[in-house]
Order: sequence, then structure tokens, then C-alpha cells
Amino acid sequence: MTPISLPLAFDSNGVVRVGGTRVTLDTVVRAFLRGATAEEIAQQYPSLSLSDIYATISYYLQHRDEVDKYLEKRRKHAQTVRRENEKRFDPHGIRDRLLARKNK
Repeated sequence: MTPISLPLAFDSNGVVRVGGTRVTLDTVVRAFLRGATAEEIAQQYPSLSLSDIYATISYYLQHRDEVDKYLEKRRKHAQTVRRENEKRFDPHGIRDRLLARKNK
């Protein structure tokens, strides 16, 4: 019997992708935790194979602490990036600015 290979790989930015696609580990785990089945995740992300989704969920369930730490680190990084972007590009009044630009 051949062991199952893990469909997870780090990209050049240190983000874990699933099955050689652009879909992240974060995306699959978040959908699973919201109650989506592997089949529902496959419908939402057709680039993923069902077997890769099951393997990813299985990995998450077997390594929950490690994956949760990774996800928390990613969440904190996203918050930092958002704060930096909001400092550079004030989000307040953006709708009005975009409408004004459109009406020129």
C-alpha cells in the first residue's frame, strides 16, 4: 500500500496552498469549521480535487494545534497589512470619492 502524499505546499510568500492550486489552507479550514462538507468545498473551489480536500481536513484534524497557530499568525499578519493600508489610503469617504471620480 502506498502512503497518501500531503497536498499542502508553501508558496514563495510562506502561504500554504492546497493541491498545487491558489486555494489556501486557510480557505479550506475556514469552510470546514463553518460546517461545509468536503463536497461543498469542492463545489466552491472546483480547482481542488475531493481527495485533496479530504486529505487537508484530515491533516487539520490530526495537527489542529499546529494549524491553528499557523492560521492565527496569518490572521495577525492580515490585520497588520490592513492597518498599514488604511494608514496610507483612508477608507473613510471612499464611496463618495469613487462616485465623484465616476461622475467626472
